[in-house]
Amino acid sequence: MHLHRIAFSFFLLLVAGAAVLCVNVTTVLQGFRGCTVREFSFVAHKPGCKGLRITTEACWGRCHTWEKPVPEPPYIHRHHRVCTYNRSRHMTARLPGCQPDVSPLYHYPVALECHCDVCSTQDTECETF
Repeated sequence: MHLHRIAFSFFLLLVAGAAVLCVNVTTVLQGFRGCTVREFSFVAHKPGCKGLRITTEACWGRCHTWEKPVPEPPYIHRHHRVCTYNRSRHMTARLPGCQPDVSPLYHYPVALECHCDVCSTQDTECETF
């Protein structure tokens, strides 16, 4: 009986430790300012093929940005920087279940190094500001 009580106490200690770790990681990520490489998963889609889940490295973070009043139209000068690729390499995956006339190859970038810079549509989905 004493052994069960020790095992249960150890289990509670592990659960409490995991909860603290989870809160600390979430707090760190919410308060993080900057740009870094982080693991990212997505489903690759292409017309005529089935989807494929891919896990890769992508850029993630928040960058300092500012707006300056201008006395003439458009009245505001925006300077928006985003977390984007500084160095990357390109990988290719083979999508499953493609129709005979559709290439199964799917190309995607893998982040090696990231930084804050003006958004480039060559390798990043840029929102309209």
